Amino acid sequence: MNAPTSHAQLLPEVRQQEIPPALLQALQARFGARLSTALAVREQHGRDESPFAVPPPGAVLFAESTAEVAEALRLCNEHRTPVIPYGAGSSIEGHLLAVRGGLSIDVNRMNRVLAVDADDLTVTVQPGVTRKQLNEAIRDTGLFFPIDPGADASIGGMSATRASGTNAVRYGTMRENVLALEVVTASGEVIRTGTRAKKSSAGYDLTRLFVGSEGTLGLITEITLRVYPLPEAISAAVCSFPTIADAVQTTIETIQLGVPIARVELIDANSVRVVNAHSKLSLREEPMLLMEFHGSPAGVKEQAETVQEIASGHGGKAFEWATTPEERTRLWTARHNAYFAAVQSRPGCRSITTDTCVPISRLADCLLESVAEADASGIPYFLVGHVGDGNFHFGYLVDPASEDERARAEALNERLIARALAMGGTCTGEHGIGLHKMHFLEAEAGPGAVAMMRTIKRALDPNDILNPGKIFTV
Repeated sequence: MNAPTSHAQLLPEVRQQEIPPALLQALQARFGARLSTALAVREQHGRDESPFAVPPPGAVLFAESTAEVAEALRLCNEHRTPVIPYGAGSSIEGHLLAVRGGLSIDVNRMNRVLAVDADDLTVTVQPGVTRKQLNEAIRDTGLFFPIDPGADASIGGMSATRASGTNAVRYGTMRENVLALEVVTASGEVIRTGTRAKKSSAGYDLTRLFVGSEGTLGLITEITLRVYPLPEAISAAVCSFPTIADAVQTTIETIQLGVPIARVELIDANSVRVVNAHSKLSLREEPMLLMEFHGSPAGVKEQAETVQEIASGHGGKAFEWATTPEERTRLWTARHNAYFAAVQSRPGCRSITTDTCVPISRLADCLLESVAEADASGIPYFLVGHVGDGNFHFGYLVDPASEDERARAEALNERLIARALAMGGTCTGEHGIGLHKMHFLEAEAGPGAVAMMRTIKRALDPNDILNPGKIFTV
């Protein structure tokens, strides 16, 4: 796990409150041993993959049903006590940190696949189901769920953070793939949004309101998702390039030509080098694209030939193809291990990890200017990107004891976000706002939009108990 450091420069003031004894007694009476105040359990639920160190929550509840979540929220609302939802703990921007103290509600025991409607291409799951668990459960139906953020994240957490990942260029993000939700509000009321129908014009789109709300408007207890037929044929490839510019230009031309590529991922030479060392591989230590094509055998062959021709025009070489699941897994090892390989490459470091997304036409400009700044800074870094949709990630590897390195890394992040916004992009393509990017939200959305978000928050959570201190302060 990412090594923590002081949050003083990065976070708003931490104002934790103790859980009132009366509330703690009521929760213990109702949930018994499934309510824990043990320090080890609280510390586990007070850390994510962000670099921030915040004291843990006051207690952890292991919920097993929607009714239990509702009862806990009613009690916490009566006592004005914060509640933080907890899934797989893989968030990067401090989403689950207890900056106001309170109760962490762990939904990992709510991990059932409730319904598989193969004829309608939908499934309904509880929030603790992980993406790998879901795909294992529906594999025999010939269907799959394509959203892959890298980590084996929970579906509830992926919905709450509007996650995407490597397949987003073809299949979209959680925003496009969540059809309906069951949500428990701050007052403990259980509501349902959306249906299994593919579209609706009925009233406000409450499903989209909760998708991406990062646990600040309600606690998601059930999710209905789109799923897709497994492709008849899948082919994957890696290709090395002389420069990042060549790799990015290949991506841009592929997308603009309309090739329905399923995945196109960039990893820079730094990432390839650390992955080689970590996983005992021998990949060419140059910028690399990892690509995957889905469809019929003839369609996949045509897509692959088109992209190979584009890549060759930009110096692409050393194409390596894979069609079996085992071969594809081997090729994708470099991408999936990049984060942990990078962190382990500098023992004791922390990664200040950030992401942004820009229109595909501005990808080369934004990415190359950011790479030049990172190179000039002298700070070790790694770069990976879902470049097919204009999204990329930097991880700046800093010494937790060095104030200078932390300051320089944050300055790089500030300039990266400012550059992306100036090019019509966003401060976060998929990580979410959480704690780290709160001060960028108003710059992107504008004060009027943020004021409206605060109005919605106050209306749905008047006592500010739901994951308080995230996205913006109320």
